[in-house]
Amino acid sequence: MLPDFFLTYTEYFQPLNLFNYITFRSIGALLTALLISFIFGPKIISLLKKMQKKGQPIRSDGPQSHIIFKTGTPTMGGLLIVLAFTTSTVLWAKLDNTYIWIILGVAISFGFIGLLDDWIKVSKMTSNGLKSYQKIIPQIFIAFIAAWFISENTPQNLQNTLSIPFLKESIFFLGILYIPFTILVIVGSSNAVNLTDGLDGLAIVPVMIAASSFAIIVYLTGHLNFSSYLQISYVPGVGEIAVFLGAIIGSGLGFLWFNAPPAMVFMGDTGSLSLGGVIGVSASASRHELVLIIIGGLFVLETISVIVQIVSFKLTGKRIFRMAPLHHHFEQKGWAEPTIVIRFWIIALILALIGLSTLKLR
Repeated sequence: MLPDFFLTYTEYFQPLNLFNYITFRSIGALLTALLISFIFGPKIISLLKKMQKKGQPIRSDGPQSHIIFKTGTPTMGGLLIVLAFTTSTVLWAKLDNTYIWIILGVAISFGFIGLLDDWIKVSKMTSNGLKSYQKIIPQIFIAFIAAWFISENTPQNLQNTLSIPFLKESIFFLGILYIPFTILVIVGSSNAVNLTDGLDGLAIVPVMIAASSFAIIVYLTGHLNFSSYLQISYVPGVGEIAVFLGAIIGSGLGFLWFNAPPAMVFMGDTGSLSLGGVIGVSASASRHELVLIIIGGLFVLETISVIVQIVSFKLTGKRIFRMAPLHHHFEQKGWAEPTIVIRFWIIALILALIGLSTLKLR
């Protein structure tokens, strides 16, 4: 919106040419989303408290400290995140870019699914919301549409392919498996972030780290000179996603202001499903799906811990971890919540740096 308006006046005032630059607009989107979070955060939290007299239902089989210290805290804080990044993106992104609408569509749709899940939990005062299939089926349908549009907007030489990290311009042809694979990336990423969201500030900082990493990746991938120098696949137009990811970082920082221990609000599935979907779309659009496994390694570990726990218990009747996901295992071992959160942040940052190194190590 702002680029379309101000760029028509560059011949009268040259500094307005800054709106042509993705880097400038990404910073603008970040600061705008942060400002929106600060302005509307207290009002939204106050409204959520009025709507949710008893706050988010706490799992009875979870850590006892959660029942003591987290009872009464409202959920659906993801509404603030979605409001901030959507408004900021519409203001700062070039709206004729297809990738912006793909990623916005996934973010808002997944957020709506999460909102329904959160609302059922709050209204029925239970930790069980939508059934698994009620969440997964619409996610798969939305991800299918996103995957199809991503494929259609990808250069012909890259359509239905998978880029291999650490190898120069090496791609693997997936053919008809591309759509199912992309659906798996988007839906898997969404639910992996959802599983990680269990402690104050635990999920939002790794999401911002991943968003920052992919902001760099999409910018380089969408820039002909940089992609040629780094010998990575060039995808025209994908760089505009960096503006959206800037808004994600800003809204994440704003949410963290209210979610820092002790949390005033939880993001709930409204936020986690939406943010996870965004990371998945960013990886798919930039042809860096495999790098997502590294950058989002913390989310992968949390997901694997749940899968391993379920499989082990069903096959042997024994649990590998004291509790899953992984962060609850360390809680049960006696680690303090801030210790777990900060150490997981450090792990997320290290994995992001390793992931970014794949751009050069070829």
